[in-house]
Amino acid sequence: MKRKILVLEDEENIRSFLVLNLKRSGYEVIEAETGEQALEKYHANQDIAVAVLDVMLPGIDGYEVCRAMRAAGYAAGVIMLTARTQEADKVTGLMNGADDYVTKPFSVIELAARVDALYRRVSGSPFSEEDVIKSGPFKLNLRAREVLKNGIKIELTQIEYGLLKAFMENIGKALSRDELLEMVWGHHYVGELKIVDVNIRRLRIKIEDDPAEPTHIVTVRGYGYMWEG
Repeated sequence: MKRKILVLEDEENIRSFLVLNLKRSGYEVIEAETGEQALEKYHANQDIAVAVLDVMLPGIDGYEVCRAMRAAGYAAGVIMLTARTQEADKVTGLMNGADDYVTKPFSVIELAARVDALYRRVSGSPFSEEDVIKSGPFKLNLRAREVLKNGIKIELTQIEYGLLKAFMENIGKALSRDELLEMVWGHHYVGELKIVDVNIRRLRIKIEDDPAEPTHIVTVRGYGYMWEG
């Protein structure tokens, strides 16, 4: 099976180095140097498994590309490349639909590890468990990787789906950020714990009646989160 990766990077020397290393890792790489080009190539290759998007671009930037892909139904993985180091900029990328971020200058080995971990997460694997988990108004179809709330489908990214699955398989059990990181991103993940908090904030916006006063994913102060159904 082809493992397609979209790489959006306007600096040719960085892009060519990334492409070379990802190809060596067994990926089929689709290159883009502008946001407009990336969206065109996404629409022509909707089986892309992971998109690596540079943030700082002229015209349509990486944030806009991520938002547009998510709006078009792209549910697989997104890693943002950014030269910015401020926490707010990282959170902005995650809240716009990214699953992970890497700050420049970065190690290509580290980026390849992030791509591999995210690819494994979003590509899925055959299920051996029961096909459906129910909790309160929610129904999680494991085979279809689909979530319904009161019979209405909720559009989630694969990372958001992974978080919800982890919670619904552990109803009433407090899960630490480290546990969630390993369950959803995998033990090979080398990023920051903050990514758990931001993705949970994003998930709450989609599933809670009032994200400011969550009743399903509740915070366990000083530890992590718990699903109360």
